[in-house]
Amino acid sequence: MIQTAVFGAIPSPSGSSISIGPLELRAYGLMIALGVLAAVLLSQKRLTARGGDPEVISTIAMWAVPAGLIGSRLYHVATDWRSFRGRWEDVPALWQGGLGIPGGLMAGVLVGVLVARRSGLSTAMVLDVMIPTIPVAQAIGRWGNWFNQEVFGRPTDLPWALEIGVAHRPAAHLDASTFHPTFLYEGLWNIALAVVLVRVERRGLLRPGYIVALWVFGYGLGRLWVEALRSDAASLIAGVRVNIWMALLAIVVGAVVARAGRVPPGERTGRDVVAR
Repeated sequence: MIQTAVFGAIPSPSGSSISIGPLELRAYGLMIALGVLAAVLLSQKRLTARGGDPEVISTIAMWAVPAGLIGSRLYHVATDWRSFRGRWEDVPALWQGGLGIPGGLMAGVLVGVLVARRSGLSTAMVLDVMIPTIPVAQAIGRWGNWFNQEVFGRPTDLPWALEIGVAHRPAAHLDASTFHPTFLYEGLWNIALAVVLVRVERRGLLRPGYIVALWVFGYGLGRLWVEALRSDAASLIAGVRVNIWMALLAIVVGAVVARAGRVPPGERTGRDVVAR
């Protein structure tokens, strides 16, 4: 029986809200907002470095962010609809947690590209500028799961295990107090992925616009092993979690498209597009 980590553990917050004077903010929503803000600011700097108008990024975000949130929630509800039986009124309650990242990424990127094209930016330009900032937003947003004590992994006694209150533990693991902090794993993976994306784009290893394929591949690869550690209930297909199937699909599609977008060594010129 696992009681606590051998060398200590990461404590979970006592509540899911942050109080600032008379204001009480839902931490889940706040983390998502901070992630979006970080992505917007980074994208603006990257576009400015290319000689573009940074205000275009604000216009894109104004449409892409709501689309991403709606897409995330719809994906979560579609893949976990059984948990909403008898409480369909909770579908809009985003602050309770429950966002399907794949759905949000697809909807947000699609709407962002459409808005960018109407603003005069090419699809390749907007993808190269904004895609490397999305993993940063994801990494920050994942801290909302920490506040909500949700989507953690299986029980573990590793030094960096996460303490979970009894009320939030799965029925099968009520006697365990520490679990894999999958929110932290995925956050660190996304930060590393953002660095890789910037370096690949800077060195001109992929043709313009193809950085999105490498991002899809990297996201799928990270989500695959993190999802395999999760202990929360999930919808299954052939006995396998839906998100694992989605991760495998992302890996295959991302790898194929990224390979098609590779620039031969003799044609690589390198591009210094990193915002400083």
